[in-house]
Amino acid sequence: MKHDSKITATAANTIAKAEADGPRQRRALLTRQQLVRSARDIFTRDGFQHARIEDIAAKAGKTRGAFYANFKDKEDVFFAIFEEEMERDVEKLRPLLQQVTTLDERLQTLADYLCQLGKDRQRTLLNLEFKLYAIRHPKRRKRLADLHSLMRLRCSLPEIDELLPEYAENHDLKRSESLALGAIMDGLALNQLFDPASIADDDVARYLTLCLHEKLRAVLG
Repeated sequence: MKHDSKITATAANTIAKAEADGPRQRRALLTRQQLVRSARDIFTRDGFQHARIEDIAAKAGKTRGAFYANFKDKEDVFFAIFEEEMERDVEKLRPLLQQVTTLDERLQTLADYLCQLGKDRQRTLLNLEFKLYAIRHPKRRKRLADLHSLMRLRCSLPEIDELLPEYAENHDLKRSESLALGAIMDGLALNQLFDPASIADDDVARYLTLCLHEKLRAVLG
C-alpha cells in the first residue's frame, strides 16, 4: 500500500488553524511535515540506528536547528511518523466500517484493511528497524518497547472500541490482545516482503480474520 500523498483531515484542520494564526505558524507546520516525510525515507533507506539527523534535515531542505526545533531526537520523529499513520488509518477505516452492519462484516473489513497495511513495505521496514534498535540497546529497550507498544495498540486496531464496546472497557486485555495481533501482522508482512509468492493476500486476510474472532472471543469469555 502506497502512502497517500494527501494530508489527513486532522492535519488539514491543523493547517487551517495555522493559516488563521498567520503565515509563521503555517511555515512551522509545513516544516514539521517535511521533516516527518524525510525521516520516513531516511529510516527506511539507512535503518533506524544508522540514520543521521543531518541527513533527515538535508533531505527535507532544512537545518539541524530546524529539526531540533520540532523533535527531541530520532525516537521523537519516529513516533511522529506513526501518529500520522494512525490518523490516516482511522480516517480511511471509519467510512469502510460504516458501510457494513454485522460484526462479521466489520471484522472482515478490518482484516482486509490490516492486510493492505501489511503490504506497505516502508511501514513494515520502519516497524522492524525500530524493534531491532530496541533489541540491540538493552538499556533503552524498556522505554522504547513501552512507547512502541502503546503506539501499536492505537495503530493496530483504531476502531476496536466501536466494533466491541465491551472490549474497550478491559484495557489490560485490550493491550495484550492487540499486541498479539500486531505480532501476527508483523510476521505475515515480513514473510510477504521476503517471498511475495509464498502467501496470497486472501490467505493473509483469512488468517487475520480468524485471529480477530479469536481475540474477541477471549474478551467475551
